[in-house]
Amino acid sequence: MLVTCAATLIDTTLTQLREAGVRNCECVTLWLGRRIGEFTQVEMVFQPTQTAREDMFHIPPDAMAALYAKLREYRLMVAAQIHSHPNAAFHSKADDRWAIVRHEGALSVVVPHFAREITVERFLEDAKVYQFSTKARWTEVPAAEVPKSWLRIT
Repeated sequence: MLVTCAATLIDTTLTQLREAGVRNCECVTLWLGRRIGEFTQVEMVFQPTQTAREDMFHIPPDAMAALYAKLREYRLMVAAQIHSHPNAAFHSKADDRWAIVRHEGALSVVVPHFAREITVERFLEDAKVYQFSTKARWTEVPAAEVPKSWLRIT
């Protein structure tokens, strides 16, 4: 399922990730969107209340309830989860365990270096995109396939 996201929403996402990085903490943001035919259009960036450290983030149950309320209110879905890492971008065991979305085809985007040097223009080159597989595993989407089949900036 192709996810499309406006450059302004990616800029908002990167700003949120950088703000947490200043505190030397990971951060997760969620792209909320709506299915339109063959793709999902991101309509808003949602940053849930979370506890975080340099190497992890956790969303408590009350923050998950707030997310569900937001999804119901606007009739949206979680199009992708985006989170930062202090160094290289990869999907860690903690990322696997605490993933918010876990349905087949779900997308998880990992941004390196707390998004310090990442720009909207370089987002697709610098971030790593993972998809939840039919075997219930997060698998990396090859970089060359990302803009064609998984994530497109509009």
